[in-house]
Amino acid sequence: MRDAVDDFLDQWAVQRTDLDLDAMGAIGRILRLSRLVNAHLKDYFAHHGLETWEFDVLATLRRSGRPLTAKSLADSVMISSAALTNRVDRLVTRGLVARESVPGDRRSLHVTLTDAGRELVDGTVEGHVRNQRKLLSALDEPDREEFTRMLRTLLISLGDTH
Repeated sequence: MRDAVDDFLDQWAVQRTDLDLDAMGAIGRILRLSRLVNAHLKDYFAHHGLETWEFDVLATLRRSGRPLTAKSLADSVMISSAALTNRVDRLVTRGLVARESVPGDRRSLHVTLTDAGRELVDGTVEGHVRNQRKLLSALDEPDREEFTRMLRTLLISLGDTH
């Protein structure tokens, strides 16, 4: 079976016979897969009254098990401090997170889940995990493990390490 990327590669192969298109095919598929997965996640979260970014912030706070400084939270969700400030403001308005002073540091604030935020993320995460499994259901367990290993290798090679 062919995918949409095969058609693009076929067109390039006719126009530029000198190009090695293997990497283009892989990267094209990663990008298309990302868009498709993001669309499915967006639909799932919308069903729960959330934007994807809202779940990302709430889930980051929940899995950390403790309040986080704005910098730590921004680093974890991979956005700028300015973007995080805007997002936290919106979540504060919804009553899902709160800002608290950091003892001994008047310049820093912790962001913490409210009871409503914790309840929302806990009520959403189990379905989110099921949805993710469904999105990968075309792969059997050994293929999922190999796919995960290869993705990790690529992420590490591009500097996404801790």
